[in-house]
Amino acid sequence: MYCPRREQWGLVKGTFAVDHFVPVAVRPDVATDYDNLVYVCASCNAGKAAHALPDPCEVLLRDDVRVAEDGAIEGDTPEARRLIRVLGLDDAEYTEFRCLWIGIVALAARHDPELFRRLMGYPADLPDLGALKPPGGNTRPGGVAASHFERRARGELPEPY
Repeated sequence: MYCPRREQWGLVKGTFAVDHFVPVAVRPDVATDYDNLVYVCASCNAGKAAHALPDPCEVLLRDDVRVAEDGAIEGDTPEARRLIRVLGLDDAEYTEFRCLWIGIVALAARHDPELFRRLMGYPADLPDLGALKPPGGNTRPGGVAASHFERRARGELPEPY
């Protein structure tokens, strides 16, 4: 959720994990709080370490965060700039990675709709959150109905995201 890496863009075994954006070392009481969990790649998880950062779902998905065609990322708010700085999201390696994938996705969109769907679509194996039994119970029962798995079952999930 911090960087642009997507499951469909490579082998994922051991690449992604659930992270606590408010570190358990800082707030052990939120270790199993669903609202404190974010799905991240191993690089971002290691870079974040024990930093207490704002919720990336709120900060990085707003209109005041932009990615240019050359892969550069910038944020207008202090929270966005802090996330970008702490995680190194505008380092040369990340900028080049974004630039490469912006080009690949654009080519696929123009010349290969099926490849575009595979690159930009949701994974085939979305988790069924309704089947899970979290410790302490489900703190967000409405989240199951709003999950991508359930939205796909209802025909509400768009092809690309």
